[in-house]
Amino acid sequence: MGKKIGILLENRFIDREILYYQTRFAEEGLEPVFLTRLWGQEALTFRGMELGQEMTVRSSFETLSESGLSEYGCILVPAGYVADYLLYSEKPKEKSSAVQFIERVMGRGDILKAFICHSLWLAGPLAETFAGRHVTCHNNIISHVENAGMVFEDRDLCIDGDLITARTGGDHALLAREVIRRLHADA
Repeated sequence: MGKKIGILLENRFIDREILYYQTRFAEEGLEPVFLTRLWGQEALTFRGMELGQEMTVRSSFETLSESGLSEYGCILVPAGYVADYLLYSEKPKEKSSAVQFIERVMGRGDILKAFICHSLWLAGPLAETFAGRHVTCHNNIISHVENAGMVFEDRDLCIDGDLITARTGGDHALLAREVIRRLHADA
């Protein structure tokens, strides 16, 4: 497994969660790399919804090659409205580029997948990919995950093989701790 942790980002992220990941993963010798859809730009700047923190992202998941993806030990989708923004597709009923990326990552057993709070919104269009997987999520999207064929577990952290999910954005330290544990165990 790689030492990089890809963290998807868009507007209205939870500032404290992102700051925690940046610091905590680096403390463990892991490299947090923020990924987004750049829309043909060299960089995009996003703003958090609590503290107004600005984050500039220069890496796109759309251009990540298979060998480049192999450098990642984990792909993490944070809380807040990140997943909602990343669901956008120009054509109705077409999978967004972020959904296509998640589908690609889900096919890789060598990469951990971590979702927290509302981030499983990105899994909604991928019922065939997520069907039968055990997850937890924010109470507001339980029906979404069940409609996508996932099995909801009423707990703060749920582990189903290479899929780690946490209930709320406030559980970010719990999620990070499990990601770190798993990446170090596989090293």
